[in-house]
Amino acid sequence: MTFVLTNDDGIDAPGIQALRVALGDRAPWVVAPDRHLSGCSHQMNRGGPIAIVPRSDRAFAIGGTPADCTRVALSHLCPEATWVLSGINAGGNLGADIYLSGTVAAVREATLLRVPGIALSHYIQQRRPIDWALATRLATRVLDTLMAKTPPPGCFWNVNLPHLTPGDPEPEIVFCAPCTQPLPTEFKVDQGQFYYVGDYGNRRHDPDSDVAICFSGYIAVTQLRLW
Repeated sequence: MTFVLTNDDGIDAPGIQALRVALGDRAPWVVAPDRHLSGCSHQMNRGGPIAIVPRSDRAFAIGGTPADCTRVALSHLCPEATWVLSGINAGGNLGADIYLSGTVAAVREATLLRVPGIALSHYIQQRRPIDWALATRLATRVLDTLMAKTPPPGCFWNVNLPHLTPGDPEPEIVFCAPCTQPLPTEFKVDQGQFYYVGDYGNRRHDPDSDVAICFSGYIAVTQLRLW
């Protein structure tokens, strides 16, 4: 198997390094944005130039979005790729988040190009720092599980790791449906300015959805379908 790694936190983010380690000796290609682009969704460059800056023989910083990175990788740098992995994002991509997420968009674009993919994110609870060594270990388990379950055409995997505390048991991998509830809509208006003030951790969620599963300390895995 030949892997392409990308993300929306930028090529120097700790999450993509953790994902690289999670693959062990399966040396991937890294084709990721040259800067932080969280929340850019499926935006793409459809006209201007896209810079490609080599970092090593198999690592390239791209002057474009995560979806651009997928296209550059699969059409030019590594057309033989058999998997696209995106993440590990610093922050959850649960339920409605998938429509905003550049992390998820990179894998959605791979799916459109007929290459299977997995988007991985890490929920952050109350702004606590992420234990990237633990995230790497959990991602290794998830990848071994999902790469034995190639998704059907038009589908891809979206994974969210829970934010554990020391002493928590090893989390189960739970296959579940994406939450149908919106992101928090609470707001305030101050001097003519509109501000969202909702708490992500208190968002409404469907029972047994990916939000409920991840917030309960389990690894939430959803299969998302484009067609």
